[in-house]
Amino acid sequence: MLDNVITLYILDILANNHNKMNSTLSIRIDKKLKNNSGEILKNMGLDISSGVKMFLNQVVNTRSIPFEPKMHYAMTPKQEKWVIRQIADAKKNSKGYKTAKELFDDILKD
Repeated sequence: MLDNVITLYILDILANNHNKMNSTLSIRIDKKLKNNSGEILKNMGLDISSGVKMFLNQVVNTRSIPFEPKMHYAMTPKQEKWVIRQIADAKKNSKGYKTAKELFDDILKD
Protein backbone atom coordinates (compact mmCIF):
# COMPACT_ATOMS: atom_id res chain seq x y z
CA MET A 1 0.00 0.00 0.00
CA LEU A 2 1.34 3.37 -0.98
CA ASP A 3 0.42 5.30 2.13
CA ASN A 4 3.76 6.72 3.14
CA VAL A 5 4.59 10.18 1.84
CA ILE A 6 8.17 11.37 1.80
CA THR A 7 8.89 15.03 1.23
CA LEU A 8 12.23 15.57 -0.37
CA TYR A 9 14.09 18.77 -1.16
CA ILE A 10 15.94 18.77 -4.45
CA LEU A 11 18.43 21.13 -6.00
CA ASP A 12 17.35 23.45 -8.74
CA ILE A 13 19.55 21.60 -11.22
CA LEU A 14 18.61 23.58 -14.30
CA ALA A 15 19.70 26.86 -12.71
CA ASN A 16 22.81 25.21 -11.19
CA ASN A 17 21.88 26.74 -7.85
CA HIS A 18 23.55 24.21 -5.54
CA ASN A 19 23.52 26.35 -2.42
CA LYS A 20 19.81 26.86 -2.05
CA MET A 21 16.99 24.37 -1.69
CA ASN A 22 14.12 25.90 -3.60
CA SER A 23 11.95 23.05 -4.80
CA THR A 24 9.97 20.34 -3.04
CA LEU A 25 9.26 16.89 -4.39
CA SER A 26 6.62 14.72 -2.74
CA ILE A 27 6.39 11.06 -3.65
CA ARG A 28 4.29 8.17 -2.41
CA ILE A 29 6.15 4.92 -1.90
CA ASP A 30 5.58 1.65 -0.14
CA LYS A 31 6.59 1.80 3.52
CA LYS A 32 8.72 -1.35 3.21
CA LEU A 33 10.60 0.14 0.23
CA LYS A 34 11.21 3.35 2.17
CA ASN A 35 12.52 1.49 5.21
CA ASN A 36 14.71 -0.93 3.24
CA SER A 37 16.22 1.73 0.98
CA GLY A 38 16.63 4.13 3.91
CA GLU A 39 18.59 1.52 5.85
CA ILE A 40 20.90 0.78 2.92
CA LEU A 41 21.51 4.48 2.28
CA LYS A 42 22.11 5.05 6.00
CA ASN A 43 24.82 2.37 5.93
CA MET A 44 26.41 4.36 3.10
CA GLY A 45 26.29 7.57 5.14
CA LEU A 46 23.33 9.03 3.22
CA ASP A 47 19.72 9.81 3.90
CA ILE A 48 16.90 9.15 1.43
CA SER A 49 16.80 12.77 0.31
CA SER A 50 20.51 12.70 -0.57
CA GLY A 51 20.08 9.40 -2.43
CA VAL A 52 17.24 10.83 -4.51
CA LYS A 53 19.28 13.98 -5.24
CA MET A 54 22.20 11.83 -6.41
CA PHE A 55 19.85 9.86 -8.66
CA LEU A 56 18.31 13.00 -10.18
CA ASN A 57 21.73 14.57 -10.76
CA GLN A 58 22.80 11.44 -12.62
CA VAL A 59 19.61 11.58 -14.72
CA VAL A 60 20.57 15.10 -15.77
CA ASN A 61 24.28 14.30 -16.24
CA THR A 62 23.66 11.19 -18.36
CA ARG A 63 20.37 12.36 -19.91
CA SER A 64 19.04 8.89 -19.14
CA ILE A 65 18.18 6.57 -16.29
CA PRO A 66 21.63 6.03 -14.75
CA PHE A 67 21.31 2.25 -14.66
CA GLU A 68 19.90 -0.51 -16.84
CA PRO A 69 16.40 -1.31 -15.59
CA LYS A 70 16.08 -5.07 -15.06
CA MET A 71 13.56 -7.37 -13.53
CA HIS A 72 14.90 -9.55 -10.74
CA TYR A 73 14.17 -12.63 -12.83
CA ALA A 74 15.69 -11.28 -16.08
CA MET A 75 18.22 -13.34 -17.98
CA THR A 76 21.80 -12.30 -18.43
CA PRO A 77 22.85 -11.51 -22.03
CA LYS A 78 24.66 -14.87 -22.13
CA GLN A 79 21.54 -16.74 -21.00
CA GLU A 80 19.39 -14.85 -23.49
CA LYS A 81 21.73 -15.76 -26.38
CA TRP A 82 21.59 -19.41 -25.30
CA VAL A 83 17.77 -19.40 -25.25
CA ILE A 84 17.63 -17.72 -28.68
CA ARG A 85 20.00 -20.37 -30.08
CA GLN A 86 17.85 -23.14 -28.57
CA ILE A 87 14.70 -21.68 -30.12
CA ALA A 88 16.37 -21.34 -33.53
CA ASP A 89 17.64 -24.93 -33.30
CA ALA A 90 14.20 -26.21 -32.30
CA LYS A 91 12.56 -24.37 -35.23
CA LYS A 92 15.15 -25.75 -37.65
CA ASN A 93 15.25 -29.34 -36.44
CA SER A 94 11.87 -30.01 -34.84
CA LYS A 95 9.26 -32.16 -36.51
CA GLY A 96 6.30 -29.82 -36.03
CA TYR A 97 2.67 -30.87 -35.68
CA LYS A 98 -0.54 -29.56 -37.19
CA THR A 99 -2.77 -30.68 -34.31
CA ALA A 100 -2.47 -31.58 -30.65
CA LYS A 101 -3.74 -35.07 -31.46
CA GLU A 102 -0.90 -35.54 -33.95
CA LEU A 103 1.58 -34.45 -31.28
CA PHE A 104 0.18 -36.79 -28.62
CA ASP A 105 -0.02 -39.70 -31.06
CA ASP A 106 3.67 -39.23 -31.87
CA ILE A 107 4.68 -38.90 -28.20
CA LEU A 108 2.65 -41.88 -27.02
CA LYS A 109 3.51 -44.29 -29.83
CA ASP A 110 5.23 -47.50 -28.81
